[in-house]
Amino acid sequence: MFPLTCPGKQCVKNDTLSGLTVALALVPEAVAFAFVAGVDPIVGLYGAFMMGFITALIGGRPGMISGATGAMAVVMVSLVAQHGIEYLFAALLLTGAIQILAGVLRLGKFIRMVPYSVMLGFVNGLAIVIFLAQLQQFQVPGENGELTWMSGSPLWIMLGLIALTMAIIYLLPKLTTAIPAALVAIVVVTLIVLGLDLDARTVQDVLRDMSGNPDATIAGSLPSFHIPMVPLNLETLKIILPYAFILAAVGLIESLLTLTLIDELTETRGRSNKECVGQGVANTVNGLFGGMGGCAMIGQSMININSGGRGRLSGLSAALFLLAFILFASSLIEMIPIAALVGVMFIVVLGTFEWASFRMLGRVPLADTLVGVTVAVVTVLTDLAIAVIVGVIMSALIFAWEHAKHISAKTWVDEKGFKFYEITGPLFFGSVQNFHELFDPKNDPQEVVVDFANARVYDHSGLEAIDTLAERFARAQKTLHLRHLSPECKQLMEKAGDLVEINMMEDPTYHVADDRLA
Repeated sequence: MFPLTCPGKQCVKNDTLSGLTVALALVPEAVAFAFVAGVDPIVGLYGAFMMGFITALIGGRPGMISGATGAMAVVMVSLVAQHGIEYLFAALLLTGAIQILAGVLRLGKFIRMVPYSVMLGFVNGLAIVIFLAQLQQFQVPGENGELTWMSGSPLWIMLGLIALTMAIIYLLPKLTTAIPAALVAIVVVTLIVLGLDLDARTVQDVLRDMSGNPDATIAGSLPSFHIPMVPLNLETLKIILPYAFILAAVGLIESLLTLTLIDELTETRGRSNKECVGQGVANTVNGLFGGMGGCAMIGQSMININSGGRGRLSGLSAALFLLAFILFASSLIEMIPIAALVGVMFIVVLGTFEWASFRMLGRVPLADTLVGVTVAVVTVLTDLAIAVIVGVIMSALIFAWEHAKHISAKTWVDEKGFKFYEITGPLFFGSVQNFHELFDPKNDPQEVVVDFANARVYDHSGLEAIDTLAERFARAQKTLHLRHLSPECKQLMEKAGDLVEINMMEDPTYHVADDRLA
């Protein structure tokens, strides 16, 4: 078995209290994302509980919190609106299977391909998204039922309570770290509101405003086993498969990027493939027990880490406390002022945003800065998956463009009249044009030797470039000798024929990515 927490009573206390703090912050988030997805609040709360419990138990990153998320909710909403919630549960079963398969096939390692500039944009973009999400708490229903911005004394009370919450979280650790500062802040602000009978919005008010039901509550029973009531036919598969792939991709991207961030903060290393399996099992269970599914949550994970939560017990505690709120303590949780939870999330925003990004301006390549800004903007305007894909593509194209310039040739003619080209640099699709410009078949002597000892052929485009070079010298009726190519290169250059001379004693043994060898 694996340890639930580090040895010692202090670790157990830290993980437990941190879990309680996270659970309090999970309630409004789960409710809000449930409304985004078009499902009942209890479905969002069930999803947060099951995602948090299962990923904490069998996932690959102790201390990371999973739950119902906005990134997945925006994908779910159209499926629920068009086909109903049962199709969502069916899609979650398939989503979980895809994520488990990704873990079994060890695809989690590809998260290493995400450049640091993309990670920076991801973190900053999510910080902005978390901040913007809190602004909706400053809106209240007007006379016609339309949302309007707070004004007057309610606004000042809200701002004052948020400032008090943030001040407690900032100052308390300077005095003691025995209790998570965020938990103390929530309790203190709640007691002040109740003691002074302040007109402050509470979790109950948010539930009522979002649902339109004055008796709305987070109270519920244990999740029950439920097989999705959908036709088991090809038509159902056609409906849910596209959503399942998108949900699986969004969930894994956000989870693995959050895992990488937590690795850096804690100076430990999570297991990405195991996390894929954990996320998949959790989403599958959600599909069978009536939850909305989800993935890792960077905001709640930051609250957990900042509150001292490091072990699996912190995530398990958060999930079990959330379940306890649903079963036994809904009335107490609904009394919490929403300003206290907004203040906690504002602290998360300040801690998540990489303020060092501004100091990097002018000190890092302009292309990297552009990638980071683009990822942040796309994260805010669309969603995380698209932003990361855009960032990786931009980084790959920039990398290819820069390395395309690095191919060069040193030339000389020996005493026998042979002209030598000593190639240095990578030969791939981006450098093919520059490679061709290195040679002058018309003016070269009769015998030409191209030495690839200091070069590397990376792809089929590079092989075709060598083949084309051989044809150019053949048309000029010159003899071309190619040295230090791998046996694989020789195998793939059918057109070069007798024009290829291979030095088998010194040939490299690298492999070229080419479909014809697969």
